[in-house]
Amino acid sequence: MSELSEANQVARPRKQPLLLKWSWRELWHGQLWPVAVALTLIIACVFALSALVVRVEKIMVDQGRTMIAADLVFRSANPLEPPLLEQAKALGLTMSQQTRFGTMAFSEQEMQLVSVKSVGSDFPLRGELVLKGAGVRHRVQPGELWLAERLFSLLAVKRGDLITIGDAELTVAGKITQEPELSFNPFSQMPAVLIHNSDLAKTGAVQPGSRVQFRAYFNGPDDKLRQLQQAVELQPGQRWISETTQGRTGDMIERARQYLSLTLILVILMATATLVLTCWHYTSTRIEAVAMMKSLGASKRWLWQWLARQLSLLFAIAAVAGLSIGWLLEFLLRLPLSDVLPDPLPESGFTPVFVSLTVALLVAIPGLGISLLRLVDAPAISVIQQQVDWPVKRQGNALVLLPVVAALIWFGSNKFMWLTLAGLAALLGILALLGLLVVALLRRGKWGAAIKLALSRISRSPLATGAQLAALTSSLMLLAVIWLLRTDLLADWQQTLPADAPNVFALNISPEQQQAYLDELDRNQVVRSEGYPVIRGRLIEINQQDLLAGTSQGEERDESLRRELNFTWRDTLPVHNTLLEGEWSDSRGVSVESGIAGRLGIRLGDELTFNVSSQPFSAMVTSIRLVEWRNMRPNFYFIFTPDVMAELPATWLVSYRIDADQNALINQLGRDYPTVTLLDLRTMATRIQAILQQVSLSLSVLAVLGVSSGLLLVLTLLRLSLSQREQEIKLYRTLGASRKRISATVWGEYGLMALIAGVMAAAGAESVVAALLKWGFELPVIGHPWLWVMLPLLSLGLVVIIIRSMIKRLLMPLKG
Repeated sequence: MSELSEANQVARPRKQPLLLKWSWRELWHGQLWPVAVALTLIIACVFALSALVVRVEKIMVDQGRTMIAADLVFRSANPLEPPLLEQAKALGLTMSQQTRFGTMAFSEQEMQLVSVKSVGSDFPLRGELVLKGAGVRHRVQPGELWLAERLFSLLAVKRGDLITIGDAELTVAGKITQEPELSFNPFSQMPAVLIHNSDLAKTGAVQPGSRVQFRAYFNGPDDKLRQLQQAVELQPGQRWISETTQGRTGDMIERARQYLSLTLILVILMATATLVLTCWHYTSTRIEAVAMMKSLGASKRWLWQWLARQLSLLFAIAAVAGLSIGWLLEFLLRLPLSDVLPDPLPESGFTPVFVSLTVALLVAIPGLGISLLRLVDAPAISVIQQQVDWPVKRQGNALVLLPVVAALIWFGSNKFMWLTLAGLAALLGILALLGLLVVALLRRGKWGAAIKLALSRISRSPLATGAQLAALTSSLMLLAVIWLLRTDLLADWQQTLPADAPNVFALNISPEQQQAYLDELDRNQVVRSEGYPVIRGRLIEINQQDLLAGTSQGEERDESLRRELNFTWRDTLPVHNTLLEGEWSDSRGVSVESGIAGRLGIRLGDELTFNVSSQPFSAMVTSIRLVEWRNMRPNFYFIFTPDVMAELPATWLVSYRIDADQNALINQLGRDYPTVTLLDLRTMATRIQAILQQVSLSLSVLAVLGVSSGLLLVLTLLRLSLSQREQEIKLYRTLGASRKRISATVWGEYGLMALIAGVMAAAGAESVVAALLKWGFELPVIGHPWLWVMLPLLSLGLVVIIIRSMIKRLLMPLKG
């Protein structure tokens, strides 16, 4: 007995290496290596994409936060309350405070309206403040006064001169060369003056009733910042400012984030489909081998051990290869961005490794598990008689819950993602039915023998054909969606700051100076807008209903009702506005911007009452306009007909573009027209252009990766489909079909499927992109006529590549 036990102990160690060796051989000499390749590609693509997404998102967030000088900003019309500051301190956040107000600055010779910012020695928390005096400085110290460059000529001062701000006389320390905070509202901009917080009281400019803005800047971990926001109940006149709320850059960053997330999801979906297809193909090729092992006495337990070793080796190899290839791929993806990415790059951390391996595991468990359960249940009789179907335990389908539950946790309440996935699922079923319908209609036509046989082959199994068409169509559609969204987003962002966008605004031009000022610009061949009369006022009533009377305490009124607005009047519609409803009127009318009309419920024919300098007047809504606020042109909520406001005192506004060789013109205009407020936005425009370039190139690279994943899926689908035709081709040959007839049938079948799939993919992509643009990204819907030609051609091209690479091998057994 003891000898037998010893023999078993000796045999077991020998059995294990033998099984491991057999598993290794099966992995590479069997049909499991395509699964290993698919899993490797999933890990590589997800790693590269998620690593680049992490880096790009960090860069975009960093750029956005640089524009607000902190990670988070609290803005209030009232002094900052101690509980807010105490809460921030308790959370361990870095903090800085600022007080800003508009006032007059006086030198010995001139005076100028300026925006005074009283800051601490720790300002800014993000970005770079460059002050040039005796040397270069980056912080404001007590007793110092720093001026925007234009103020030196406007106030006729130099470094060391005295300037009076309120009750305080301060010495000019130098000029502000670079400031992190930039405002995108030209109407609210004035030349900046920086002083220290300790000098604020000396000015005496902050009095009860003064128009003052108080700000607190915070830096710290995102979770702590969220806790601070949740702990503060906002009052009227208060708001939080983050990188996603800063106008044009905020919109751009938020939409880029949505695109990055969507691209990652679509790549995962396409890589998953590639893996599932290869798994099912592996199962179909190993049925006879498993049946033979069962006929020789192998148990299900032994088979699972045999498969488990293969899968463990497979996943380990795929993980090492995938992470290595993914790292190299991410490095290559960054090469086109090397000129615009910051140095050093933000760390991607462990997240890409975790995400890629987790996604691969969650996809592999159901993708491999369900097909392998079917394989292990294959009957032993399959050795001598091929079995089409056999009883399979349905409990294995529960494995699908793993990725579903993971998606529920990952997406959470992200309606954008859920609507996208639900729409894609619904569209997949519709495309399958449409494909079958098209095939049925084609069968009614008169065709040659090869096409007739191809159509018969396609329609023989409606379920399989529908699935095949849906898979091919959805693959083409997804790669088209990724590219089209990238194209449309970039086209929209180009409108944010086009090459000829104005970069200087001239305000407060008196009526007497207006024509002379415009003539001066024209003489210097400056590209400019039309002149606009501007007057400030408030909207107070809609159809005799007081807009302020019904507001309860603590209720947040629309932003347009909390402040004075800029009004103008014109005879014609501005060329950069689009008329949505109504007609342009020439008397007693007002045209309303579509956004404020929607928020306040304003409709055509409504009577609006306004107040300008305590003078009320009314006008009827005659049109609704679409306004692109990001194009750096003069835009207005309300544009009146001239007869409504022509008698009211107004100043004029014009915007224009100054090129690099026209810098002297700005200074000359400042000297010739000292009462005109010049807002030089060139620095801001340069910074926005830099962000736009970074994001645009990043999205282009990500789109290429997404499209590549889609092409891989299409190629895999076609290759596996042709591989499954091998037995059928042998049968055709046995029945007397010539190689020429079989080849023509294969070309006809897959050519028809490619054309049908290409056309349906174009229709599906247009539908998906239109829905995402309208409800996801809130952008205008754009048609893509070229897509209806490109996708069918691409589909046919891929079919040609696959058939040419496989047709000889498929016909090889027919020789002789």
